[in-house]
Amino acid sequence: MKSLRTGHVGLNVTDLDRSTAFYRDLLGLEHAGGSTEPGRRHAFLSREGRLVLTLWEQSEGVFPTRSPGLHHLSFEVDTLEEVRAAERRLRDLGAGLRYEGVVPHREGSASGGVFFTDPDGVRLEVYTAAGVDGTGAEAPVADAPTCGFF
Repeated sequence: MKSLRTGHVGLNVTDLDRSTAFYRDLLGLEHAGGSTEPGRRHAFLSREGRLVLTLWEQSEGVFPTRSPGLHHLSFEVDTLEEVRAAERRLRDLGAGLRYEGVVPHREGSASGGVFFTDPDGVRLEVYTAAGVDGTGAEAPVADAPTCGFF
């Protein structure tokens, strides 16, 4: 499989309208279809014609971080300024930021980002591969990747 890459990610959500608005407003995704049929509500969210997320209104409660399955979902952007723009949008959306501001993936790392949860408690990050080392921010976890323990 020479062309293997990650495709879209499907998430179970408790409130399709709320989650669609959250991901659309944060990531600039477009609604590309779905269904509002009771018991079969779902949404396809895309960017520049490429499917990114599918949301399925099939769950109750809050995402169980102690159960096997998804650990976190990350979105890479090209620049530190894009990460900071995401942080501003997250604050406007009232999202639960795990750390204060942009932090490196580990001490001395050039990569880093913001770590937060969606309305259902799914752990997420928006990060960039370079530029964080010049900010003076310290890694919140001394001896392990920041994205592994939030």
